[in-house]
Amino acid sequence: MKRRTFLAASGALAAASALPAAAFAQGAAATSALTAAWTGPFGGVPAFDKVAVADFPAAYDLAMKTERGEINAIAANPAPADFDNTIAALERSGDLINRVGMFGGVWSSTLSTPELRAQEKVLNPKLAAHSDETLQNEKLFARIEAVYNDRAKLTPEQQRLTWVYWNRFVRAGAKLSAADKKRVAQINQELAALFTSFSQNLLADETDYVLYLRTESELAGLPDDVRAAAAAAAEERGKKGEWAILNTRSSMDPFLTYSNRRDLREKVWRTYYSRGDNGDAKDNNANIKKILKLRFERAQLLGYASHAHWRLENTMAKTPEAAMELMTRVWPSAIARVKEEVAEMQAIADKERAGIKIEPWDYRFYAEKVRAARYDLDMNELKPYMQLEKLREGMFWAAGEVYGFEFVQVADVPVAHPDIRVWDVKKGGQHVGLWYFDPYARTGKRSGAWMNAYRRQEKFDKPITTIVSNNSNFVKGAPGEPVLISWDDAETMFHEFGHAIHGLNSDVNYPTLAGTAVPRDYVEFPSQINEHWLPTKQVLSKFALHHKTGAPIPQALVDKLEKAKTFRQGFDVTEYLSSALIDMKLHLAGGADIDPDAFEREQLAKLGMPHEVVMRHRTPQFGHVFASDGYSAGYYSYLWSETLALDVVDAFKSSPGGMYDKAMAKKLHDNVMSVGNSIDPAIAYHTLMGRDVDVKAYLRDKGFPTA
Repeated sequence: MKRRTFLAASGALAAASALPAAAFAQGAAATSALTAAWTGPFGGVPAFDKVAVADFPAAYDLAMKTERGEINAIAANPAPADFDNTIAALERSGDLINRVGMFGGVWSSTLSTPELRAQEKVLNPKLAAHSDETLQNEKLFARIEAVYNDRAKLTPEQQRLTWVYWNRFVRAGAKLSAADKKRVAQINQELAALFTSFSQNLLADETDYVLYLRTESELAGLPDDVRAAAAAAAEERGKKGEWAILNTRSSMDPFLTYSNRRDLREKVWRTYYSRGDNGDAKDNNANIKKILKLRFERAQLLGYASHAHWRLENTMAKTPEAAMELMTRVWPSAIARVKEEVAEMQAIADKERAGIKIEPWDYRFYAEKVRAARYDLDMNELKPYMQLEKLREGMFWAAGEVYGFEFVQVADVPVAHPDIRVWDVKKGGQHVGLWYFDPYARTGKRSGAWMNAYRRQEKFDKPITTIVSNNSNFVKGAPGEPVLISWDDAETMFHEFGHAIHGLNSDVNYPTLAGTAVPRDYVEFPSQINEHWLPTKQVLSKFALHHKTGAPIPQALVDKLEKAKTFRQGFDVTEYLSSALIDMKLHLAGGADIDPDAFEREQLAKLGMPHEVVMRHRTPQFGHVFASDGYSAGYYSYLWSETLALDVVDAFKSSPGGMYDKAMAKKLHDNVMSVGNSIDPAIAYHTLMGRDVDVKAYLRDKGFPTA
């Protein structure tokens, strides 16, 4: 019962469902692709090419029935509970539900259709009920607790795994009264439905709102690659000869950065930042109010002061107060820097006699003018050297230098879409996993970039290698032309690849502890470290090559980039940190009757939020927090993890080999990348560094005062 089974279902189809027998009978003949054991090379691979959306309900029903039988057999075992017949047995269970859940998650996030979304509305509450049925199985918990109470004789990894199971059950309400258990289960089902509604509303607003440009004047200022991407997006939507600005970050951001048309910048900005907040059928404010109330009620039933206290108990931060302390230490420096940045931008606007006051839709545009004036750096100068495929090769090369990986593309593995490619990942000549790459935007794919684990590594019965994926939303260019991406997009690509590398390095016995299955404020730590191999001379000289001439990026341009690295940090940190603060404040507000829009405005005003910056994720579109419990009361995690990461990056840079220092790389591998959650993260970090984290590295990196 590894991986997903004990997790409450959320926006993706992630567990199993108890559907009527008739539903199973109708689809049983067609569910083999979803329910069959994986076959083929590399220990078996997902049959993505044989999936039919109509088969999901029946497949989930079979998976749920199968797992229920597995769980009941463990719970009813007449032998005294021990590690092998209880904890290890749970690790051996759940293969079917994990396979079906993996397919459901992939289709929900990358190939969503109206048919699938209709299924989700029915399935997800039932998935939550199935999860709670297991978590509230009294006989099963009694066996888990018996092993937990006698865990001293186990190996350290077995002790850790036993604690993870015991703690998961207790935190889900295993020790509650029957009435309270029932109410917690009801809440989880209600939340599952609300998460689905929130996600689908957001996807609809991202999909349905498109700005079509038709004249040269509307394209003024846009670089050729941005125009090409917009033309391709329009053609995909049946508007050949026009240009489409989509309602996604990857389309919005470059438009706001380069468009000379202030009126259109404002229109794109307002459309993007009002997703889920338009007072129509897709408005998310009512969903948020209900989610917050239910989360608070559940936390109270479970014995916690707030949802935030419940969520942070098992993190590195441990308490909301510790997370708030870090955020409030950084916040004053961030907003002070914004004021300086706005003043510089306003001065340029005034010098140009623009006759404007800097507004949020002006920030990116005038920031580029400041960058050019102060550092003689136009970020468009970088783009000819930022080829998507060359940077992918650079990621592979750096991972080879640091961790010893080799990537070999394979063609005999089925994929869910023609854009997806697959690589065999080897170390020392031995296969360690597969890496799937799904780089391009398409209808039905959620925005942003992320990593998935299709299968986790394990070796307690036999070696099973991991399968991971990276997913992005780059816009395809013209056929045969290289896709050129921004520096920010390149950093994001290296970041998400860091999650994949974390999974590929995993070397533990038990899948529940493998790879990225670590606390939320630790999981971003390896990925944020990985960003720092992008700007190294070794990567840029070999892989930042001009798309026409093949010449490497000039050192003078790299030097400018290095000098400007603290540029616009006021905007970047404030945009992010305001979202993290509002997330935490929402979940510390108790059972208050919250109007999300009003709460956001009032709390930002109290924080002194600059008028010229808006939250990276406004509350009605905050998928991290309201599309599941995933990052709820946990968006601070990026700051916490980056503080850890920059501390380690400092250690690399001060080592003889710099970012490629072999001794430091081995320490990182042995203490972080390979151990998953088999060791408490705080202990792992302390072993790596020989001390606790020092926040000064983070402050120096942003150019903020360290005193």
